[in-house]
Amino acid sequence: MNSKHTLTWFVIAVVLFMFIFIYEYFQRLTVPESLEILPGLRPLTVTSVQVFPNNAPEISVERTNDTWFLTQPVVYPAQKTAVDGLVDAVQKLKAAMHISPAEAAQTHNVNAEYGFNAPEVSLVIQSGDDRREVLVGNKTAPGDQVFLRVVGEDGVFVTDVGWLQHIPQSANDWRDSALVNLGNNCDSITLTNGAKIVELHLNPVNQLWQMTRPLVARANSDFIAGALQGLRNSRVTQFVSDNPNADLTAFGLQPASLDLWLGYASNAVAAIHIGKDSTNDATQVFARREGWNTIVTTPKQPLSAWFGTVNDFRDPYLLELTAPVAEIEMVGPGTNRYVLQRLATSAWQIAGEKFPVDAASVQSFIQWLANMRVSEFVKDVVTPAALPAYGLAPSARQIILRSAIGSTNAVIAQLLFGSVHTNEVFVRRADENFIYAITPEDFTRLPEGPPWQFRDHSIWNFSENDITQITVRQNGKTLQMVHNGPNKWSLATGSQGVINPPAIEEVAHDLGTMAAVAWWARGVDNPSDYGLKPGNLSITATLKNGQAYTVDFGTPLSGQTSLAAVTLDGEQWVFIFPPALYQLIMSYLAIPPGVT
Repeated sequence: MNSKHTLTWFVIAVVLFMFIFIYEYFQRLTVPESLEILPGLRPLTVTSVQVFPNNAPEISVERTNDTWFLTQPVVYPAQKTAVDGLVDAVQKLKAAMHISPAEAAQTHNVNAEYGFNAPEVSLVIQSGDDRREVLVGNKTAPGDQVFLRVVGEDGVFVTDVGWLQHIPQSANDWRDSALVNLGNNCDSITLTNGAKIVELHLNPVNQLWQMTRPLVARANSDFIAGALQGLRNSRVTQFVSDNPNADLTAFGLQPASLDLWLGYASNAVAAIHIGKDSTNDATQVFARREGWNTIVTTPKQPLSAWFGTVNDFRDPYLLELTAPVAEIEMVGPGTNRYVLQRLATSAWQIAGEKFPVDAASVQSFIQWLANMRVSEFVKDVVTPAALPAYGLAPSARQIILRSAIGSTNAVIAQLLFGSVHTNEVFVRRADENFIYAITPEDFTRLPEGPPWQFRDHSIWNFSENDITQITVRQNGKTLQMVHNGPNKWSLATGSQGVINPPAIEEVAHDLGTMAAVAWWARGVDNPSDYGLKPGNLSITATLKNGQAYTVDFGTPLSGQTSLAAVTLDGEQWVFIFPPALYQLIMSYLAIPPGVT
């Protein structure tokens, strides 16, 4: 026999033997997927975790009130999600293989073979008196599994390596990266930045912030909410020093640029001290959490609001709607005084008046008042003797908002308006000792004059199908158009000219739903003051029931519209005519020059 062939067959036989041996060996080691490595481990009962990396310092954490704290190699708050992630991963560990003690004994040096002489990492998990220790050894040859040993139990386990990602390589992996742990529990704030101290408290009733120091004032709740959110979002970018004897002055932390103390229900929740800019990065600042030695860096932009002035923390609006408005009392110059009242149907009325009120205009006015901003905090302490200098004793105009009709105990806000200057108008609230300023532009938007300006802008309401005739009078001439059906119009006997029936139909439709842009005057004594003169354009729509609706045109306004007048409830009302309808009328109804 050829010796080469003999050798070849021998090698093949050896390979087949080894394959069969290994296959049967590991088949014996395979265990059901349900075999847990640490049966009975309950994550919620775990009180401490110790991690002993090979050739690295111990990393230990302890749980107190469902909060994890590092105890080795530093003392510092820990990331709850990171620690819980490891505990959950260990609790869910299942063996892919189990090597019995007898099978393991066949290995020349078990601990060396599986990596337990110098484990990659050791874990100690404590749940009350129950102590579990796990040794993590070598990875298997493919690298996708790892050998484990539970101290005090026989045999060796093999698991997938995915769970190893939860094991920290250093203490920083488990440090809490939040600058503070605040949550939503904060109802008091004390801050010092520079020479000033600001104290803020949350009103538990209306959930609005109030400043109590350096003065008692309404606070800027939106600004404070944004500042708190910036604080919640702040993260540590670098753990600089854990030395309890570190020179705080070198980091700008003694004294600090900002000291921020936060409390809830009369208890301190958190405190943070902010120092100078980082030497290597001006976008970062040094910081230290109260009660901990660690100095860190953090981005300064999310904290910028806390460095604001006292006035930055004050409410920039004249009022806050702490309740629905039920009554508005308007006090103007002289005897001009009236009261708007909200009805149960959410409609509005003016006390003593019968005309309908435009509810949308009232609501718009209320919302505009709520959005009126302070342009300047003029004076924080003012004596009664100083008020005349600001035109506030007496005040020429007042607006009083109440949450209940006729109740002097239900005042939401009482605004008093004083002197008007080129760049500012002085204002104060009756319940405060401050003087504010608003812009002249805002002041001019306040309703000025009698209550009829709040009348419903709708003038009348009828359908074009109910119109039998439209009569146009202008410059002593008359043009009559008869309605014969939808889009069917003809000139009446004696009228001359050319008409466009579809256009007339459109005008008739818009005329029936006409609404004033704004009311200009009521109970006119001198019509000519508004350009209402004989011979001006006048339009009358006569309905099937015999009713006639007439609008007379007066002074043109900017070439786009004009003043106009109608008679409502026996009174003549002057208003700004709607521009779009005005253009249609000028195009299709006005009598052209030369028509006889």
